[in-house]
Amino acid sequence: MINSLWGDRMKNDNKNRFKPGKFLIGLLIIAVSIGAGYGLFLITKPFIEGKEKTKITMSEQKDNTETNQDLSTGNNNDKGNQDLIDSGEFSNEDIGLEVNDDKSYSGNDSMNAETDTNQVRLTVGELIANEIKKEHREDPVNESVEETTRIPTKVKGIYVTGPKAGSSKYLDELVNLVDTTELNTMVIDIKNDSGEITYNMELPMVQEIGANRNYISDMKKLVQILKEKDIYLIGRVVAFKDPILAEKRPDLSIRNANGSIFRDKSGLAWVNPYKKDVWDYLMGVSKEAVNLGFDEIQFDYIRFSTDKGMKTVNFGKEAKNKSKLEIIAEFTKYASETLRPLGAYISADVYGAIIDSEIDAKIVGQNYVEMSKHLDYISPMVYPSHYADGSYGIPYPDLEPYKLILKSMEASKSALSNIPQEEGRAIVRPWLQDFTASWLKNHKSYNGKEIKEQIKAVYDAGYEEWILWNGSNNYTKSGLELVK
Repeated sequence: MINSLWGDRMKNDNKNRFKPGKFLIGLLIIAVSIGAGYGLFLITKPFIEGKEKTKITMSEQKDNTETNQDLSTGNNNDKGNQDLIDSGEFSNEDIGLEVNDDKSYSGNDSMNAETDTNQVRLTVGELIANEIKKEHREDPVNESVEETTRIPTKVKGIYVTGPKAGSSKYLDELVNLVDTTELNTMVIDIKNDSGEITYNMELPMVQEIGANRNYISDMKKLVQILKEKDIYLIGRVVAFKDPILAEKRPDLSIRNANGSIFRDKSGLAWVNPYKKDVWDYLMGVSKEAVNLGFDEIQFDYIRFSTDKGMKTVNFGKEAKNKSKLEIIAEFTKYASETLRPLGAYISADVYGAIIDSEIDAKIVGQNYVEMSKHLDYISPMVYPSHYADGSYGIPYPDLEPYKLILKSMEASKSALSNIPQEEGRAIVRPWLQDFTASWLKNHKSYNGKEIKEQIKAVYDAGYEEWILWNGSNNYTKSGLELVK
C-alpha cells in the first residue's frame, strides 16, 4: 500500500519536474511571434497613415465647400397721357399737361454717374430676394447645389399680344426680329386689357369667372422655346381694368353713387383697387406666370380710370381716409413682397405725365417716387404723341421725339434723386412710340429715324433700357441696330 502510494507520488513529481528543453522552445516561440507582429506593423504603417491623411483632406474639402456655399448666398393700348384729355371730364388745365419747364436738371455728370451705378448695383428686389433665400436655407451643410446671384438683364424689348404669341407664323417673325437686331426681350400678355387670360390657366377663380382664352395653346412650351432662344420674358398683367372680373363679381367692381356698376366711355367695367380680393386674384395670376418661367411680372393699368363720372363713384368703406395715391403705392408694395420670394422681378407701367405733375398723379393714383421705392423697374409711357401741345416747352411733342424723350427722362432723373441711394429705387425703363399718331392734327409718321431718335434720347439722359410699343406688333426694324 505504501509502496503503491509512493510510486504514484513519484509519477506526479516526474510530471511537475522542471524541463529546460521545453522552456527554451517556449521562449523561442514567443520571440518569433513578437517579431512577426512588429514586422507586420512596419509593413502596414504607410497605408494606415495614408488613409488617415485622406480622411483629413476630405473633411477639410467638405468644410471649405460648406463655407463657400454660405459665402455665396447673398439673390389693348393704354393711351397714356392723352386719355386724361380724351375722357371728357378733364381739360388740359385740369390735368396739368402744360408742364412748367423752369426746372433745373442734374446735367451730364450726374447722368453718367447714375449710369455707372446701374451697371453694378442690384435692384431692390434682388437684394431682398437674396436675403429671403439666405434665411430660408434649411440645411446648408447638406446642400449640394451652390446658389448664384442672377444679374438683371438690360432690356431692349417689344410688346407681344396673346394672339400673336399664339400664332406660329407671327411668333416666328417676331423671334426673327429679336434674333437679327439688338432686341433681347418680349413683353407677353398674361392678362390683357379685356380681363382675358391668354392661355388655359388652371387657377380656380380664373375658371370660375370664365376668363380663360386659349390664344396660346401651350404656354409652357412657348416659354421653353423662347428661353432656348435666350429671350428675357416679361409677363404683362393688366391690373384694375378688368371687365370680366368686375361683371362676374360686382362686389369687386367700382360702383356709382346709386350702387350700379361704373362703366367707362367704352362701356367697360373696372375693378376696385381698394378691394384686397382683387389684389389676391392678381397675385394668383402672376404666380402662375412666374411658375411657368417668366422672369418678370409687369403690371399695366395699375391705376384708376380717368373717365367721366369718376368724381362721383363710391369706392366703399375701404377708401375711408385713404387716397388713391396711397392705395396704389400699397398695392405696389404688396405685389413686390408677394412675388419677389419666387425669384421674379417686379415692374409697373405709369403715365409719363405723372413724373412731374402732381395733378395728374392724384387723378390716376400714381406717385412716381413712392412706387419706385418698391419696384425693381418702372416704365413711364413717354410716347411723344400722348403729351399735350406745349409740354416741356415743345410746341408739338409728336414732331420732336428726341427732345420730348430727353426732357421727360431728365424729369425722371430729377424726381428720383429725392430717394436716398442706400434705400434703393427702381431702374427706369421707358416705353417708346413705334406707331404713327394719325389722330393728331400735328403729327408725323414714325419710321426708323424717329425710333432711333427716341432710343438715343434715353441713352443721352443716362438710362440704358427701353421697350417699344405697337398695339398690332408691327415693329420698325430699320429703327433698330442689326446684329452681324
